[in-house]
Amino acid sequence: MTTPELPPPTLRLKVDRAALASNWRALDRLSGGAAAGAAVKADAYGLGVASVVPTLLDAGARQFFVAHWSEVAAVLAAGAAPNQLAVLHGVNTPADAAYARETGVRPVINSLRQAQLWHEAGGDHCHLMIDTGMNRLGLPPGDIGDPAIAALDIDIVMSHLASAEDETDQSAQQLALFESARSGVAARRASLANSAGIALGSAYHFDLTRPGLALYGGVPCDALASELTQVAFPQAMVMQIRSVPTDGLVGYNATFRAPHPMRTATLSLGYADGILRCWGEGGALSHEGRTLKIIGRVSMDMIVVDSTDAPDLAEGDFCDLPYNLVAAAQSTGLSQYELLTLLGNRFAR
Repeated sequence: MTTPELPPPTLRLKVDRAALASNWRALDRLSGGAAAGAAVKADAYGLGVASVVPTLLDAGARQFFVAHWSEVAAVLAAGAAPNQLAVLHGVNTPADAAYARETGVRPVINSLRQAQLWHEAGGDHCHLMIDTGMNRLGLPPGDIGDPAIAALDIDIVMSHLASAEDETDQSAQQLALFESARSGVAARRASLANSAGIALGSAYHFDLTRPGLALYGGVPCDALASELTQVAFPQAMVMQIRSVPTDGLVGYNATFRAPHPMRTATLSLGYADGILRCWGEGGALSHEGRTLKIIGRVSMDMIVVDSTDAPDLAEGDFCDLPYNLVAAAQSTGLSQYELLTLLGNRFAR
């Protein structure tokens, strides 16, 4: 049986590739003598590895990072070479180590146990994460002198800044710890700065920076605001236009009562697509520059908006969800990271 072609989607996510490339070039320039890599974990922060990785390769990126081994195949299929890709979670089982060996993708070693697993698998090139105070993943500095670490063939020694976007002394403390710790490691390159860390200056850049959020239009700190451009533009189709009378109730639990006769539109969008119920508190979509306020609760697959002031809005039209990440984070209470990575797989990217 031949599978019929799918009908056009009712959810669209425009990924502005020119903006994405521009953001990478800006971050690469701001990295000074260091090269900018790219974090493409979580399906390129929700925007789609299949389009993001080729765009970044064309822009000049040559080092990519994911979190899970399950993310590797898609990044390789998108054009990255195995030695350009690193898995941040490292090798936690012999199967992880075997897969790394078979693919040629480099694990980031985070502990003595991972180092031993890598040795037992016959591992060669790898990267090493040193914990400098985040207390998440990473080798404690006290373990650097262990023979299992000395025996590793390390390309990049790295650490991760916990509060680079904040006015705090933690970043300077981490920098000092990293400088001290990396002196005891034989590695070809060093890397510390994430997106916000790039703005901290050349002392944090080393050989490679690892931007993530900023690539995709997020603004982690004011210093980068003028350098970055919005990349993600979600749209949803109007499925039905309705007339709601005065005192008509809209949505689950009757949280909205119409104060006057209203013209409403039901859109193909909901919390299963990452647009959580917090969008309903003062949230809105737009159509041709007109604001369409969300009314009632956001459902799993539907949102209702007030289209009274858009009398020409019709079923089948697409509405825009404002996705300036800074503004959306302020209005929803979600982080910019959550806003991107929550976008569901029903969007056609």
